[in-house]
Formats: sequence, C-alpha cells, structure tokens
Amino acid sequence: MKHADTQARPGEATPEIPTVEVTLNINGDAYRLRFDSRVTLLDALRDHLVLTGAKKGCDQGACGACTVLVDGKRIVSCLALAAQYEGREITTVEGLSDNGEPHPMQAAFARRDAFQCGYCTPGQIMSAVCLEAEGRAGTDEDISEFMSGNICRCGAYPNIRAAIRDVVSEG
Repeated sequence: MKHADTQARPGEATPEIPTVEVTLNINGDAYRLRFDSRVTLLDALRDHLVLTGAKKGCDQGACGACTVLVDGKRIVSCLALAAQYEGREITTVEGLSDNGEPHPMQAAFARRDAFQCGYCTPGQIMSAVCLEAEGRAGTDEDISEFMSGNICRCGAYPNIRAAIRDVVSEG
C-alpha cells in the first residue's frame, strides 16, 4: 500500500490541511471548535478541551482506555472522527459526577480498589456504566463478556467485577 506524500518538496507549496468547525456537546456543555478534519474524538477531548480522563492506550480501538459514551452508547474514541459527532451527546468520565459527588460506579471502583495503575480505569468505568444501564451485568460471566473490550494490564478484573456487581445490587 502506498501512502501519499504530504510533505512539500523544496520549491513547492505546503499542502493545505482541511479544517472543520464543529460544535461538540460534551458533559452538558457545548464547545465550538476548529481543527484538522482528521482529528479523532479522543484527540479533540484531550488536546483541544483538556479533558484527559479518556486515555490513549493502543490507538487502535483494542484496549478500551479511550471509552466514552455517545448518546448513551459506549464507543472507543480513538477510532471516531470528532467531526462526525457534532450535535451528539458525549459523556466522558469527567462528566459522570453530580455536583462534585462521584457517580455510583466511580465510588464502587474506589471502594473495591478496582484499579491498580489506574490507566484503564476511566474507560473501564465508562463501559461499566453503560453495561449496567443496558442490563447486561447479571452474572460474572456476563460482566466479563460485555467488558471484554476493556483491557486491564494489571489484572484487576475480580475487583472490577465486584464493583459492577455492587452498583447493580444497589440499583
């Protein structure tokens, strides 16, 4: 596979990078942004809005560290072009708390020590919130299956499952 050369050669004009202007609705606030049309949602959140909860792990959609909710459904934001999400409701881990109080899933993760290094934790929490809302957290097997898109390199899976069970049982 050949890739186009995007660098200007001596004496040539620099190729123009197309930009877009979009309004992103994030955590209940609207942000008007202008950026390169190839910017991912993850990079828009981290680099343009300094919402650094979603992490850049594999940058290939395989680890889940960048998981956010869009219209209540989880997505890996490293594979999503930001411009495609104009007008949609985007929720990051920073938007889960309510008036400074942690979301029940955040509290359960802390209570159950469901993290070690913490790098994957925001993505784990976002997937767990969605999993619970979908009603797919009936058994440990269900939790493991439906959380399988989120990798924890430290192996905190038993505590993650326990935190999710706590929230489900508390209703």
